[in-house]
Amino acid sequence: MRLEIRGVEKLSWRERQVVALKESGHSTESIAQRLGIGEGTVATLYNRARKKGYEVVLVIEGDPLGLGSESDDDE
Repeated sequence: MRLEIRGVEKLSWRERQVVALKESGHSTESIAQRLGIGEGTVATLYNRARKKGYEVVLVIEGDPLGLGSESDDDE
């Protein structure tokens, strides 16, 4: 399973970093510490990126839900 960020080409380098970390579940505080910037800056970058319109897509590899096998058992 992996996350894809579509529309990332619209974002600045710093916005990409913030979005990737934020969408991976990191808090504003932890992102600020990791990138060496203020929490307010993280919030601003994230909000700016959201206005530019990116899309996060969850890509599930294989068949973890068991929907790919064709079986006549349900008929």
